[in-house]
Amino acid sequence: MELAADSPIKVIIWDLDDTFWRGTLSEGAVEALEENLQLVRDTAARGIVHTIVSKNDFAPAEAKLVELGIRDLFVFPQISWQPKGPIIKQLLEQMQLRAPNALFLDDNPANRAEAHYYNPTLQVADPADLPQLAPQLRASGKPDPGFSRLEQYKLLERQQQARTQYDDNLAFLRDAQVHIEFREAEAVFPDLARIEELINRSNQLNFTKQRVTREALQRSLEDPTRRWGTVRVQDRFGDYGLVGVYCVQTAENRLEQFVFSCRILHLGIEQFTYAHLGFPSLAVQGEVATELNATEKPDWITIAARGSQSPATISPIASHLRVLLKGGCDLGQLTPFLQAFDLTVEEEFNYNNEHQIPVHLEHTVLLRAGREWPVAEQRRLAAALPFLGQEAFDTKLWNGQYDVLVYSPLMDYTQEIYCEKATGREVPFGGYQNLLALDPAAQAAKYAQRRFQGMDEAFLLRFQREFELVGQLPPARFLENLEWLRAQVPAQVPIFFLNGTEIEVPSSGEVGAVQRHALLNQALLDFVASAANCYVVDVREFIRTPTDVTNNLRHYQRQHYRTLAQRLATAIGEWRGSHLNHSAWTDLKARATSLVPSKLRGLFK
Repeated sequence: MELAADSPIKVIIWDLDDTFWRGTLSEGAVEALEENLQLVRDTAARGIVHTIVSKNDFAPAEAKLVELGIRDLFVFPQISWQPKGPIIKQLLEQMQLRAPNALFLDDNPANRAEAHYYNPTLQVADPADLPQLAPQLRASGKPDPGFSRLEQYKLLERQQQARTQYDDNLAFLRDAQVHIEFREAEAVFPDLARIEELINRSNQLNFTKQRVTREALQRSLEDPTRRWGTVRVQDRFGDYGLVGVYCVQTAENRLEQFVFSCRILHLGIEQFTYAHLGFPSLAVQGEVATELNATEKPDWITIAARGSQSPATISPIASHLRVLLKGGCDLGQLTPFLQAFDLTVEEEFNYNNEHQIPVHLEHTVLLRAGREWPVAEQRRLAAALPFLGQEAFDTKLWNGQYDVLVYSPLMDYTQEIYCEKATGREVPFGGYQNLLALDPAAQAAKYAQRRFQGMDEAFLLRFQREFELVGQLPPARFLENLEWLRAQVPAQVPIFFLNGTEIEVPSSGEVGAVQRHALLNQALLDFVASAANCYVVDVREFIRTPTDVTNNLRHYQRQHYRTLAQRLATAIGEWRGSHLNHSAWTDLKARATSLVPSKLRGLFK
């Protein structure tokens, strides 16, 4: 069979038994089909989303998907014993997708017929057709190595799950904390490709349906008689990114373009934008998913920032910029010096968990696990691994309560990754040693001396049986995770990365640390060179010799934290477009405090 040429596949809906895998789960063991696993991975990396409609019990089916290491690539799974036709209809509504853009795979012809009856324009296929369809699917979409489209559907999934907890939809909308940002004039130029994509590919919320060429769009953006703008949205579930475009022909006060992504359907964004523009003349073309009116302005939406001056415009929430400082606890020495500037600093550092074991929250693998794993899996591993603990997946990164992110990725430089053999789940721990190759009894004794709880010989033996070493994060995965992080943090929030020194510290026992730092420093610079609103504060410029560090190349002498804070404040001021005010008295007090033993520092507060 052939896929419909005029309806590109955006979602694949999989049956499980004798379709995604061989065999029937409720009757015993099933056999994974590697070609299907690879097809999901390949097409997800081209922006095709995958979901499940299967007659099965949810828990064992999900457990099997976890075991196969593929669960995280599915969203909105519908696993129950209900008829499939109505479920698919409801599923597509939840995912805000049209049936012609969905492909349903099921080995049972009755299920395919039922699905088609309830969804007449749905594309359906027998899994036996997959060898023929797979090349077409792999050629569909466009490269999305960071799985940004999958992340948007995970965001939508979180939103839809939360919506079901409210009896009143208006109450849900008010609690969703929807913020909208408008950018106009020169601020829209960097988004030319995304604007073109929205105009030419959006249908459900494309009110004007005036397709464009890249060249014509470029000319129109520069036309002073046209008011072009973009719309960005975020709420407490995440950042939707650039989701809307408008163009007003100013002489006639008429909308020539008014287009939105379906990912913000039912949030009221299109009506709010229409009201924000003053209800200009609009001739709606064809069918659209919502109706506009010339009177209402949704009161549950807040304008977060106006982007007409610069993509980096800050919302005037407070007189001081709010900075989230995330990294190792040694960065706490930056805070007093940063507070000498117009900055309010919020810290998130490593801490001792309930087992008295230091837990670093900043490794990108751990950040992704906290964002992507099911909560049940987070709790299971947090309970099973003493070096994680109950709060290992908690972070302030996603609360939106900051204007600037300062992030040290040095744990990505340092820690080893271990993979649970049964599930493929990966966790970071330690640094510059292989825990699986150490003598469990001897290592347990060392942990006991440090008063770690739960890291006894029995645990270490079990850990050696159940986990395998992946090693330190390769540069390619480091880059992939940085791209993921940039996509998770609101686009208007800059990320200032603190890189690592390249100093040999023989007494640290960390063999190869200098080479490792050099490798990932270069990867970080490569990332920042092409990433939007990202910057590096390079510590190598002033931390150059062994006397500049203490017990390892990640811990600096006290005076250097003041230098680092000053350079960071300078970089933030340059990003904002104006110098930060500085208090010499606060700086003097911070310098004095840094010279005093920690037990006595309260005297200086």
